[in-house]
Amino acid sequence: MLAHPLHAKLLSNDCNVTVLHDFKYRSVDGDLVGVVGDSWVLQTDPIPVTWHSNKGINKESFGEIVSALNKDVKELNSSAISTQSSYFYGKLVGRAARLALIAEEVSYPKVIPKITKFLKETIEPWLDGTFKGNAFLYERKWRGLVTKQGSTDSAADFGFGVYNDHHFHLGYFIYGIAVLAKIDPSWGKKYKPQAYSLVTDFMNLGQRYNSDYPRLRCFDLFKLHSWASGLTEFEDGRNQESTSEAVNAYYAAALMGLAYGDSRLVATGSTLLALEIRATQTWWHVKAEDNLYAEEFAKDNRIVGILWAIKRDSKLWWATAECRECRLSIQVLPLLPVTETLFSDAVYAKELVEWTLPSLKNKTNVEGWKGFTYALQGIYDKSTALKKIRMLTGFDDGNSFSNLLWWIHSR
Repeated sequence: MLAHPLHAKLLSNDCNVTVLHDFKYRSVDGDLVGVVGDSWVLQTDPIPVTWHSNKGINKESFGEIVSALNKDVKELNSSAISTQSSYFYGKLVGRAARLALIAEEVSYPKVIPKITKFLKETIEPWLDGTFKGNAFLYERKWRGLVTKQGSTDSAADFGFGVYNDHHFHLGYFIYGIAVLAKIDPSWGKKYKPQAYSLVTDFMNLGQRYNSDYPRLRCFDLFKLHSWASGLTEFEDGRNQESTSEAVNAYYAAALMGLAYGDSRLVATGSTLLALEIRATQTWWHVKAEDNLYAEEFAKDNRIVGILWAIKRDSKLWWATAECRECRLSIQVLPLLPVTETLFSDAVYAKELVEWTLPSLKNKTNVEGWKGFTYALQGIYDKSTALKKIRMLTGFDDGNSFSNLLWWIHSR
């Protein structure tokens, strides 16, 4: 049974401790501390949850970024969007939100009103239930959000209607909502119930947890990372492909907490973010010196395509193992301030890029994937990466020239 518009419930905000199964996690000076009884403690490295780059941008680089911003913002046109897919539409929302934060960071507020207008025009119809062709609906059997298209077609929206990829799709919308609520608090207040419904769908947590949604739909409290698969049963169990989009979901939730002044949401989002990043670096990032995987696999792979409950795949759902630029990109996008933490190991970044670069040779239709490869190259070779990025003729639909320049100039 479907209810429309969004079934909205607020997360409870009356508890300073985030309870995960039998573990209790508390953020202490940016570290995640977990306690079972009085004898066990888990800590992660501090995860910066910031709107802008961690190290900032030299003013000498502002001019090039501003020039790209003017062009990218000029091309924003909500009426020209042809997709009705919750995933691809969400990526466009996230892309525009990045432009607003980049404009803030380079002190160029002139373009922010147009970006704000675009974000409102693209986000509001999904929250109001007025978007033609698709919508978010509340489904009572499994207690969660589905899309209108997904409610009648299990293959639509990459299986969102059967609970695939919820944190991926919703993460992009939440990122856009967080940025809008930061820029326009009155708008944020108006849409707060719907905003919290989106985040509660996959991040429901608390001592008096919300019975309208299951607890932590995607996050595995035993494995300490997320799964993207929903109700479909697979021979090899649950699976997840894009770790960076999982990271985006919890990062966006933490930013939404900042925008709403909700310290509990910030703590919960940053907690899950820290664990997701650590698991990604452990299971998906294949380093030459590690002994986690067999020597033969580690020799031929620098990143896992899909991690399953009982196996790991080199291929992706949508690309072969030979498409190395695809495998790299799906574990990098979207490019964000938190990407610096996700790929904090410059030695590994170089291994991954050098493993990928041969796959880009003599290919003319992979400009979007090249952008993510060059972005990682910028971690250890800024000047070469910048030259390559300036020569790109196209970008991933969730990325932009402005965002790539921001990334390189903030190294």
